[in-house]
Amino acid sequence: MTGDDFHKEPTLPPISNDDLTLQSHEIPKKIGVYEIESLFEKGGMSILYLGMHETTHEPAIIKVLSKKYLTNKEVVKRFLKEADIIGMTDHPNIVKLYSHGDWEGGLYIAIEFVQGVSLRQYILQKHIPLKRSLELIIEIAYALCHLHMHGVIHRDLKPENILVTDSGSIKVIDFGIAQLLTEEVDNAAPKNLRFIGTPVYMSPEQKHNPELVSYPSDIYSLAIISYELILGKLSYGQLHLSLMPKGLRKILTRALQPDLKIRYQDVVDFIADISGYLNSPAIKDELNVTDQLSELSDNLIRTQLILVPEIAPSWKELEIGITTNKDVSLVGFQRGLYQDFFEIPSGNYGVMMTESSLKNKESLIYTAATRGMIRALCKLTTNPCELVTILNDLIVNDPLRHNLSLSYVTIDPKENSFQYIACGEGQLCYFNKNSEAPEKINNSNLFLGLEQLTEFTSITHLLNVGDSIMLVSFSGVLLKINQQNGLFEKEFEKYMIQNAKLPPEEQTQNILKHLKVIFSKSIYDSLISIICIKRTH
Repeated sequence: MTGDDFHKEPTLPPISNDDLTLQSHEIPKKIGVYEIESLFEKGGMSILYLGMHETTHEPAIIKVLSKKYLTNKEVVKRFLKEADIIGMTDHPNIVKLYSHGDWEGGLYIAIEFVQGVSLRQYILQKHIPLKRSLELIIEIAYALCHLHMHGVIHRDLKPENILVTDSGSIKVIDFGIAQLLTEEVDNAAPKNLRFIGTPVYMSPEQKHNPELVSYPSDIYSLAIISYELILGKLSYGQLHLSLMPKGLRKILTRALQPDLKIRYQDVVDFIADISGYLNSPAIKDELNVTDQLSELSDNLIRTQLILVPEIAPSWKELEIGITTNKDVSLVGFQRGLYQDFFEIPSGNYGVMMTESSLKNKESLIYTAATRGMIRALCKLTTNPCELVTILNDLIVNDPLRHNLSLSYVTIDPKENSFQYIACGEGQLCYFNKNSEAPEKINNSNLFLGLEQLTEFTSITHLLNVGDSIMLVSFSGVLLKINQQNGLFEKEFEKYMIQNAKLPPEEQTQNILKHLKVIFSKSIYDSLISIICIKRTH
């Protein structure tokens, strides 16, 4: 068999065509303590569902062994061993096991739901600066180090089995063919079950005999992944170390040695060498123009984060919770979102949320200028309509003219009320402590910046002790998924009701988390912010 032929070989036992497609089938309502939300993925020997814990409502991935393999002792053994291996590890860079066992449909494993993308997608979708690539490599290596300390060899380390979470950290997944170093080789296993692994990422010894591997085999796979991360492309089995930065060639050459005696024996040594290069002066000389542009993009993202503070103020009569989906690329930060909190001289409190109509890098400049205007106006007037009127005139007559949506809430504890003014696409929900469902507060005014002589109106509403209001900014998201017949708003309301009794911070966190689980693809790269304000005194 030639090298090219080898790379075309299947990496798992042969699977029939009907197992390779997502066919419509009956989705179970419940598996263990998990209520099944939807089908997540269907593989060769197992089906993955998205489930929610019946009491905590925590999301999880429920992996179910296909019924056709329940009588296959070898497959059942590997399925159960996967649960045992995940269960014996406890590391921030390794997916967590929640539970496993029998159910009416056979066997299941419940594992942590990770919001993010595979490393393969991550490499294909964006340029990764050299320093960032090295940081990711070190995280993966730390996960391997933890596995090796517990005697576990992953055996199928590849970009598809590594997730990059929304927070930018690493999660190693899929231990279906992992092996304990002390595990005895089953020479009686069928030949087609013993050919396991992914050829492009397999070490020479694993290609020769996948059952007889050791820790350096995983290090070899990590070296291939490292090459792809730094190169910014998938290798497809073709490696040219001359394309690597000079400071890394020696490290990768050693990690990719066919001779086990020369290759790294311990991943700790690999980590030490990569970390040494990352912190060396030499790395500065090897940053290219693209890396420098990436650093500029990072600076723009940090600018947007300043405009969206996530630390709630401490106000005597109110409890505030804020959660923002900040883990997006520069594209997601080109909406010019701004939110702020004010103590008004009259003894009232103000909460502001604005969004620029521009969807490019310039929106950050306009939004920063608008922030300065609003902060100055809040000291000049306590009347929301007057503030918005002056702000509108300033925007119309400013050379940096742009349209602006705005939501502004002022709360008067003495009068047990709040005043709300919305311009453009404002979103506010009111929750009476005695009600079962939220009330949408509608107040439609024109976008700011459209006309100079515009009359703005506001709404005054009761806010008694125990009541709460919620300001949200996801207009861009609604435009993306408006074809789903209002499903996003329905799900938002559902989770708001479900979490209404929790403290504001937990409410906002849970709502955003569930929305990201259900609409992960639709809200990717969307800067969403949720503010919950509860009247406490």
